[in-house]
Amino acid sequence: MARCQPQPQLEERSPQPSTSGYFLLEVIDDEVPGPPVPWVDPGTPSKFLYWNRKTEWSDQSEEEPEKERTPEPEETWVLETLQGLKMKLKQRRLSTVLPEHHQAFNRLLEDPVMKRFLAWDKDLRASDKYLLAMVIAYFGRAGLLSWQYQCIHFFLALYVANDMEEDNQGPKQAIFYFLYGKNRSQRPLFQKLRFQFCSMCCRAWVSPEELEEIQAYDPEHWVWARNRALFF
Repeated sequence: MARCQPQPQLEERSPQPSTSGYFLLEVIDDEVPGPPVPWVDPGTPSKFLYWNRKTEWSDQSEEEPEKERTPEPEETWVLETLQGLKMKLKQRRLSTVLPEHHQAFNRLLEDPVMKRFLAWDKDLRASDKYLLAMVIAYFGRAGLLSWQYQCIHFFLALYVANDMEEDNQGPKQAIFYFLYGKNRSQRPLFQKLRFQFCSMCCRAWVSPEELEEIQAYDPEHWVWARNRALFF
C-alpha cells in the first residue's frame, strides 16, 4: 500500500501497534470533529479519513460546493408474468453499482491484508461469495470515489453484511479477532465507524436479484467460487 502525507494543519501521533500487528493511526484536527479511522491505508489524504466535514468558507464568503453523491436509484416496474389479457408486475429497484465499484473491490483484493484475511477464513464463515457481493453493493451506495475505498471500508462493509445475513455472532467476532486479536479497546471505535458507514449507504438490505446482477458482471471471478454450501 502507498504511503500518505498528512495535511499540514493536522497533528500526527505515532502509530501504535495492536496485538494483531496492525498499526493504528490517530489523526487530530481541531476544525474537523469526528472519530479517526482505526487503521487506514496511508495512501489516502487526511481529508478522506472523515466522512462528515463542516462546510468551509472562502475569504470571499462563498460556500464551496458540496461533494456530489451518487443519486438514489429510481424504482421501476418489470413484467413478471403474462397470462392472456392479464399481466403481473413487480417492483424492482435499480442497482447503484457501477464498473468503478467492481474495480475498487478488485483493487482491495490485491492488498496483502485482504489476501491474508481471505486465506485465514478457510471455512468461509465471514466471507462467502454472497457476503462479498454485498460488499460491492455497499460500495455502490456509500457514495465515495472508487480510489477512496480502503481496507477499512472493506471490513466495515463485510461486517454490515454479516450483521444482516448471519444469525450468530461468530463471523463478526472473527472479523474483530483478525483485526485486533484479543485487544477489545478498538472495538467501540470500529462500531462508531460502522454506524457512519451505514448512514452513508442509507440501507443495508440487498436483494437476491442485485446480488446475482453483481456476480454476473464478472461471472468467472475467483471470489464467486467461495461457496460455503460446498463445505456442508
